[in-house]
Amino acid sequence: MSTTADLVTALKKELKSAQMTYADLAAGLKMAESSVKRMFAKGDMPLSRIDAICRVLKLDFADLARRVADAQPLLRELTHEQERAVVADKKLLLVAISVLSQWTLEQITSTYRLSEAECVKYLAQLDRIGIIELRPLNRYRLKLAKTFRWRPHGPVMEFFREEVVLDYFRGGFDGEGEGLLLVHGSISRSLAPAFLERIQRVAQDFAQQHQTDQKLAEKDREGYTLLLGMRSWEFEALTALRR
Repeated sequence: MSTTADLVTALKKELKSAQMTYADLAAGLKMAESSVKRMFAKGDMPLSRIDAICRVLKLDFADLARRVADAQPLLRELTHEQERAVVADKKLLLVAISVLSQWTLEQITSTYRLSEAECVKYLAQLDRIGIIELRPLNRYRLKLAKTFRWRPHGPVMEFFREEVVLDYFRGGFDGEGEGLLLVHGSISRSLAPAFLERIQRVAQDFAQQHQTDQKLAEKDREGYTLLLGMRSWEFEALTALRR
């Protein structure tokens, strides 16, 4: 939810973009220029006034609010409480994983045994948790940074360690485009961060390729999970929810 101060800051940017002075705005609002300047200097005004300024700018309030939301800093990590809410319901976790992969509501409901109403309910929960901003027509915007990761010892990673890891490694990693490497060795402590950085770059490259390939037809894409090893894989508890 946007604060009034955020909306006022956005209005200042819109005034500058429209090359409109405080005097121009005052004339449009039928107010004294000094009153308009004082109003913006305080950075606080009622929503009715913000709405009036939007009309002068010929700007829809919903568009202003959306621009404010888009400008908010993205989350690199959730709180312990937010993660605990995600893993408390397996179906909510399924939808959370799906939105992290930028799946649409239609893709989720056609793949898993979730009704549209259920899926919308879970999207609304993810909106309240702070993972997405739910938009009209059940579209959404992820509020997570590209560097987002689950808390190393948080509820989500604990769930995956207890419920998912063995399921993942049970595979043979011998399918097309799959592989599992286990390499042990002793290296300089000073070099370890450099190798970690390489691993992080591979993960980022993989994530970026996922975004790029969303324009391809579904028949030309395959689901993979990258975890130092990579294979085409889906957690069996989620498979059980498929249609």
